[in-house]
Amino acid sequence: MFDIAILGAGNVGANAAFYIAERAIGSVGMYDQKDGLAQGKALDLMEAAPVRGYPFAVGAIDDERELSESKVVVIAAGAVRAPGQDRAALLTENRRIVADVAARLADYAGVVLIASEPVDELVALFVAQSGLPRTRVLGIGGHLDSQRLRMHVAQRLGVSAENVTATVVGSHDPAGMVPLFGYTRISGVPAAALLSDDDLLHVKSATLRAADELVEGLQRSAGYYGPAAVIADLCQAVVGDTRRIVSAQVVLDGEYDQRGVALGLPLVLGAAGAVRILTPRLSDTERTVFVAAASAGRESVK
Repeated sequence: MFDIAILGAGNVGANAAFYIAERAIGSVGMYDQKDGLAQGKALDLMEAAPVRGYPFAVGAIDDERELSESKVVVIAAGAVRAPGQDRAALLTENRRIVADVAARLADYAGVVLIASEPVDELVALFVAQSGLPRTRVLGIGGHLDSQRLRMHVAQRLGVSAENVTATVVGSHDPAGMVPLFGYTRISGVPAAALLSDDDLLHVKSATLRAADELVEGLQRSAGYYGPAAVIADLCQAVVGDTRRIVSAQVVLDGEYDQRGVALGLPLVLGAAGAVRILTPRLSDTERTVFVAAASAGRESVK
C-alpha cells in the first residue's frame, strides 16, 4: 500500500511522484493504463534514490482497484490542452475517466485531488458520481493560480517569492479567476502599498494568462512542473495533517449563495480534506466575477 496513489504516469503524474519523493512526504505509487509506463517511470525514479536519498518508496500500482488503499488519490490522467483549445473542450473526453474512477472510489475513505482539466467541472462531477463528501474531493487549480500570482508579484517587485503570500479564488479559467489583491502581502505589507495600479493590472493579466502562455509555448502539452509541485504541496498537507490554508476547488454549498458547482476557495487542508472552508470578504467586482463563474460552471456541468 502506498501513502499516495497517482492515476496517470504522464508528465504531471510522474513529476508529482518525483517532487513527493524529493520532499519525503510518503510512499507514492503510479497507475497508468499504458502498459509498462508506470513501472518504467517508477524504476527510473528509484534508480535516482541512492543519489537523492528518498526515504520512501516510489512504485507502480498494477491494479486500479488498489487506488482505494492510499491516503490520497491524485487524478492526473486524461487529455491535455492544445494551443487554441479551451478547457471546456476537454470535458467530454476527461469526464469518462473521472466517472470510472468515481465509481471505483464510492467507498473511499481518503482525499481525492483532481489535476485533470477542466478541474472545476471534474471536481463537481466526481462528487456527484462518487457520493463522497465535498470536503474530500478537491481540485488543484486554486493553489496553482495562487502560486502563479505569488511569482508575478515577486517578479514585479524584484523580491523572493517566499516573501509573498497571495490567494486566487473562483474558476481555473481566466474568465472566472479572481486574484485577491486585498489579501496579497509582501512580508506583511499590503500589495497596494508597494505596487502601483498599473503594476497590479500587469500582475493580474500575467496571472490570468499564465496557463495560456504555457500551452502556446509548449505547443504539444500544457504545463506540468508547476502543477506537479502543487500536487506535492497539497499531498504534504493531507499526509502530514498540517492544516495549512490553501486555495482549492471545492463544491460550493451556500458559500456566496452558490451551490452545485466547484470553484476555488481558501480552505484549511488536513488529513480529512477540507477541515474548514473560508469565505474571504470580496469587493463588489470580485463577487460579480465569482458569481458569474459559478453560473458558467453549472452550465458546463449540465
